Amino acid sequence: MELLEGAIWRNPVPYVERYVNAALRTVHLDWLAVPSVVLPAAVSPTAESTALTRARENAVVELLRVSPLADDLAQRFVDAGHRLYLVGGSVRDALLGRLETKASDLDFTTDATPDVVQRLLGDWADRQWDTGIAFGTVGATKRGQTVEITTFRADSYDRQTRNPEVVFGSTVEGDLLRRDFTVNAMAVELPVHRFVDPHDGLAALAKRMLDTPAAPEDSFADDPLRMLRAARFVSQLGFDVAPRVRVAMTEMAEQITRITAERVQAELSKLILGAHPRAGLELLVDTGLAEYVLPEVPAMRLATDEHMQHKDVFEHSLVVMEQAIDRETDGPDLVLRLAALLHDIGKPKTRRLEDDGRVSFHHHEVVGAKMTRTRLRALRYSKVIVDEVSRLVYLHLRFHGYGTGEWTDSAVRRYVTDAGPLLDRLHKLVRSDCTTRNRRRATALQRSYDSLEDRIATLREQEELDAIRPDLDGNEIMRLLDLKPGPLVGKAYKHLLAVRMEKGPLTHEQAEAELRAWYSSL
Repeated sequence: MELLEGAIWRNPVPYVERYVNAALRTVHLDWLAVPSVVLPAAVSPTAESTALTRARENAVVELLRVSPLADDLAQRFVDAGHRLYLVGGSVRDALLGRLETKASDLDFTTDATPDVVQRLLGDWADRQWDTGIAFGTVGATKRGQTVEITTFRADSYDRQTRNPEVVFGSTVEGDLLRRDFTVNAMAVELPVHRFVDPHDGLAALAKRMLDTPAAPEDSFADDPLRMLRAARFVSQLGFDVAPRVRVAMTEMAEQITRITAERVQAELSKLILGAHPRAGLELLVDTGLAEYVLPEVPAMRLATDEHMQHKDVFEHSLVVMEQAIDRETDGPDLVLRLAALLHDIGKPKTRRLEDDGRVSFHHHEVVGAKMTRTRLRALRYSKVIVDEVSRLVYLHLRFHGYGTGEWTDSAVRRYVTDAGPLLDRLHKLVRSDCTTRNRRRATALQRSYDSLEDRIATLREQEELDAIRPDLDGNEIMRLLDLKPGPLVGKAYKHLLAVRMEKGPLTHEQAEAELRAWYSSL
């Protein structure tokens, strides 16, 4: 077998693939494929292990596409009698070809204590900070690259909260044991480029499998957030979880209630913004975690029976989310994805069997908007996100009153005004909310929405539709009616806005006549 020691490899994927292929001849390790790698049955476990071991020891370390400053930084530690390791997600992402040097923070671990780390960074870093020093972490930047260096940890947990009793460790192996998953428990000692993988993280990476270094029950009892992180990595990386991890997540799902809403929200957002959010959400639902994190989602798995037949709302919502993702034009859109996922959460509460045997969900968009607002507030989302997602849920059904173009210009104006800056997202959500297998019906719906968008474009050209205002402002209203500032001025303004919606632009004289007619009727 060819050994290429000392070479500098700039792209890890082709080399690892070629190296292991040379060892096993028939084995193909495609590091970037979404499905897990499948090894042919003819390949013995021993041969597979040998190939991965040799790849690990002789080649993989040299493949890390990290900034040249990593070795420079490490040499400072070595000269001071310490060791420095690139660790965790930085190693994982480099092996997956996902590490972009200046776009990615580099995580290191060391035997040096935080005060020593600060001293060694002193005249090396452009800037440093000690926000995480209570947990042994010192951060710094160098030529635009962010690095975080943490002293070896050997923490213990009270298993009541997720806050550890911080204890500094003495070995990198001990530090790796406390990490969440084996694919994050690999390290590279710098500058000698020694690969450290005591828990077979490289093999797990090849299989695209998430497993824990220690027993998953112990890992999740120490920090239940790791269960949510598992679902997040499934979404981001396209991995699966090991059977024992899935079992532990199912049995320990309730433990997630120990975690603060803010931390749950952060992981949930990363999951939804991942490349494979459906897989992550299905894992949350299948293991029962969603019952504690986003209970409205598993509630959409409505049972179908002979009396109340309808499609699975949960499955429908996942398809709508995927179709909305396909319509994203400027990167992952958290508001759009949340709205697509949650747009029908009002259906379980509004489900009703009508006299003719059909199932109805009257006003589910109204109920769903309220439920969305309540849940997102509980998860501590920002007011902007809460308002925007709730608004989209509220508006998602309105288009279905358009029919084949029966709306008046007034109704079109109101649709645009009510959507406001969310109009583009509403277009994407409504178009995505068509999952019927009836091609004729799907085509008719899309053609109908094309018609609505055409009418919006026409009115926009004619009337500056995006900035509809009454034809008289508050000052003119007060002058014409001889009023002082107060509630009556606001009522007059709203009346003129309604007139503007109904009749389109008015001349000043027409607007004044409408105002005076309204005022005289009070």
